Amino acid sequence: MYDWLIVGAGFAGSVLAERLASRRGERVLIIDRRNHVGGNAYDRLDEAGVLIHQYGPHIFHTNAEAVVAYLSQFTAWRPYEHRVLAQVDGMLVPIPINLDTVNRLYGLSLTSEELEAWFAARAEPVTEIRTSEDVVVSAVGRDLYEKFFRGYTRKQWGLDPSELDRQVTARVPTRTNRDDRYFTDTFQAMPAQGYTRMFERLLAHPNIHVMTNADYRSVRDVIPHRRVIYTGPIDEYFDFRFGRLPYRSLRFVHVTRDADCHQPVAVVNYPQGEAYTRITEYKHLTGQEHPRTSLTYEYPCAEGDPYYPVPRAENQALFKRYERLARAEADVWFVGRLATYRYYNMDQIVGQALATFRRLDEALGGPAQRIQPAPRATPRRPAAALPPAE
Repeated sequence: MYDWLIVGAGFAGSVLAERLASRRGERVLIIDRRNHVGGNAYDRLDEAGVLIHQYGPHIFHTNAEAVVAYLSQFTAWRPYEHRVLAQVDGMLVPIPINLDTVNRLYGLSLTSEELEAWFAARAEPVTEIRTSEDVVVSAVGRDLYEKFFRGYTRKQWGLDPSELDRQVTARVPTRTNRDDRYFTDTFQAMPAQGYTRMFERLLAHPNIHVMTNADYRSVRDVIPHRRVIYTGPIDEYFDFRFGRLPYRSLRFVHVTRDADCHQPVAVVNYPQGEAYTRITEYKHLTGQEHPRTSLTYEYPCAEGDPYYPVPRAENQALFKRYERLARAEADVWFVGRLATYRYYNMDQIVGQALATFRRLDEALGGPAQRIQPAPRATPRRPAAALPPAE
């Protein structure tokens, strides 16, 4: 008998497993249908011995000191500030758009003050900002929107920016200075030994049992448990009763080149003609020294693993119907990106999981008395106990 069955071994599930095992002394079974822990942050050595991110680049950044303090129990950090270039009109220029971006593209020598006026002269008045197109054209005008945003967004989402909620492009700022960092958070770093190693340490407590290649439906009626934390797709939990929630997926093509370096930064975006949206070169992220280099090409697609909830009003309305069902489920907690149909950064997921644990701990009356917490064990490899889900 397990106290908890946790579905999904990504950030949300793993943090909750660690807290329940170490703070409440409870027995936890955490399962994942994939053959590894770490969710989409999983990294591995490829055939050449280069550390790559299996599901595209994951850059850790946050302003939350509590999140950093928590994760630092399980990893050391390598400082890293993310910089991205975009291939536009045959040039590599900084994205988010800044002073250097505009000066290079248009052959200008504007100052920061002059760039503000330059943007204002090209901005299109929008009475009510509702869509992703509205966000950009009202700030920097039509030409930069076409060069940087429209093509990229149509590839990424399969929809025109005029059909998407404003939050999609509102996430990418426009700057009038020369700051070329993609993020401006106070803490920016990569796990020194990689994300997978950090997850193995998170899940190393002897009260935690890990099952990979295990589907929730294969386990729920076979292995006794008292409560469930579910981090998978909420519509799948309810057997798609109201229909499927729309997601965009990604196809990753990993390649290794016989060269020390392929591009000047970790990520180059391709907002114009190419079918892929970006190329990632991982040695920039990890600091690994290796005579060869490994790259990932990302191709957005409609089918495949769910990555990005499609931000449209009708999709939120459908989610709300599932959310009402979730609230009525006894002894089941829905946590994380897929279970709440919302895009989160990694630090936000960790923060949500820690907050969920605090609420659970208070609701359940503090540490369990019948099971004594065991000392932390050395990290172990996840055990595969069930056959792959059909």
